[in-house]
Amino acid sequence: MSRSLQSFAKHRLPPRKLVEDSDYLVQLSTKSIFPYSSRMPKKSAPRWLNAREMKAWRAYIIASRRLLDALDTDLDGHDLTMADYEVMAQLSEAPGRRMRMSELAELAMLSKSRLSHRMKVMENAGWVRREECVEDRRGYWAVMTEKGWKAIVAAAPSHVESVRKRLIDQLSVKEQEALAGIFDHVTEELRKQFIEESKEAKK
Repeated sequence: MSRSLQSFAKHRLPPRKLVEDSDYLVQLSTKSIFPYSSRMPKKSAPRWLNAREMKAWRAYIIASRRLLDALDTDLDGHDLTMADYEVMAQLSEAPGRRMRMSELAELAMLSKSRLSHRMKVMENAGWVRREECVEDRRGYWAVMTEKGWKAIVAAAPSHVESVRKRLIDQLSVKEQEALAGIFDHVTEELRKQFIEESKEAKK
């Protein structure tokens, strides 16, 4: 065992603490003690982050984790999670409040298995249902129920206030525009990677 692995084994945090301690997680996330994905070229040398890159990464990952935790907590009164809210928001804006499962998975950037799990939770709550695509008998529609529509309508005012308090009102107009531009770009690149990796996984 290498010295770095020995040190990690000796001083590692318990699993839950590791997840909760964002600073510790960020420090470890760029070290060589974690194995790389099997998709990463085995002969490629790791491209370690320099000081500027590390500062940007740490600022993002710590703030994003804390932001999502806060938004999740603010939805507790509506028995919704952010994951549920995002899926239902997509459905609420779709024609007829329904969308093909495959399209919904791509927009939400979720694997079919993860989306299926979320759908089961929301189906049990009575917010959505799945219907067979009778038009071409290929796949299923995700359909928002009237109960689901009422749930998101009830949650929306407090959720938007939460978004304003936690993020939007903390930024100037220029910062908001810059943030939108940055993450539009990142999202587009991630979506391309997601689609490509999904295709590779089917081979």
